Amino acid sequence: MCIANFFVAASATMVLPFLSLYIETFGNYSDAYVQRWAGFVFGITFLVAFAVSPFWGRFGDKFGRKKILLITGYGIAASIFIMGYVETVAGLFILRFFMGIVTGFIPVSMALISAQTKKEVAGKVVGTLQMGTVSGGLIGPLMGGALADTFGFTYTFIITAIVISAATTFVAFGIKEVMAKEESKNEKRKRSMAEVFKMVFQNPVLLMIMIISLLIQTANFSIQPQLALYVNQLMEGENIAFLAGFAFSVTGLGSLLATRAWGTLGDKIGHEKVLLICLILGALFFLPQAFVTEIWQLVVLRFLFGIQIGGTIPCVTAYIRRTVPLSVQGEVLGYNQSFRFLGNVTGPVTGGIISSTWAISSVFYYSTVLLVIAAISLAVVLKKYASLSLSKNDLSA
Repeated sequence: MCIANFFVAASATMVLPFLSLYIETFGNYSDAYVQRWAGFVFGITFLVAFAVSPFWGRFGDKFGRKKILLITGYGIAASIFIMGYVETVAGLFILRFFMGIVTGFIPVSMALISAQTKKEVAGKVVGTLQMGTVSGGLIGPLMGGALADTFGFTYTFIITAIVISAATTFVAFGIKEVMAKEESKNEKRKRSMAEVFKMVFQNPVLLMIMIISLLIQTANFSIQPQLALYVNQLMEGENIAFLAGFAFSVTGLGSLLATRAWGTLGDKIGHEKVLLICLILGALFFLPQAFVTEIWQLVVLRFLFGIQIGGTIPCVTAYIRRTVPLSVQGEVLGYNQSFRFLGNVTGPVTGGIISSTWAISSVFYYSTVLLVIAAISLAVVLKKYASLSLSKNDLSA
């Protein structure tokens, strides 16, 4: 599953290096037109995924998570394959829209693995699985750019589609879904989407953790559109785009190296506690990025920030594994993934507005405030509702 998640996550970001160039091949467009539609085409996938992720999770809980993995995996592969032959911006937009619809692979894979994992080691196992997702998002732009330079745009899409199809086929024959006893008991009590939604809101800690997922993604992606300009301010010369990409990707590298360790620590002392630690340290390493004077300082701080961010996803997923009935875990993880996808959209938008109104350094202040608010809110909720469990409400089967 780790390998499959790697390729699926990479497919979502692989078009970043050449998306504008690919749109330019469709006709003689102005720079403003290309830049505007590049943003629309890239963002629509995450916006649609934000809306549909809970549905894929629910379908997985109801019909079997492995079946949903196959549907979404082959669906992603098909949409990417056709992108290689599209000839209009509208056609590319529609295919990215469809790709957003079938982007339920990663949350469902987490639900599948966590459902078959003991609660005591959920953080460690999910952390290992998350290594594939993080590394895929990290390598995706690099892989896409290298393939495009070597084989051209069309073959890049075709090769990527073939690899994702192969990974999905591996899931079909190499992954076995086991229905746990706990899940079988919970199947006796079916819940509507409204009941699951109510369940989330009746658990203040769970709701706060999902909101924090949104805040973390917003903070992390807020600087993305402006990073090249910020790097250009720090140093003038060649390779600005490469250095900007490296400065952003090094955050993913830090997350990749730390995610398993954070998950293991969460198994020992509590995942909500580790999440609070990560938020505090994340804010401490994010704020100084506004004051750097050399590119190496920015790279080091973003790497350290990535180490803290690496603990958020496995701890959030493991917390859901421990507190939510197995029969609805896929749907709840889908809601959490929706919050993350929404952050992928709100982050660049708010970052662009803030930097254009004040200065690029203001984005770091803004994101640090988000992380501090998230940490304070989580601390307050944990102190007030630490003893709250789903079994005390009418939530358990």
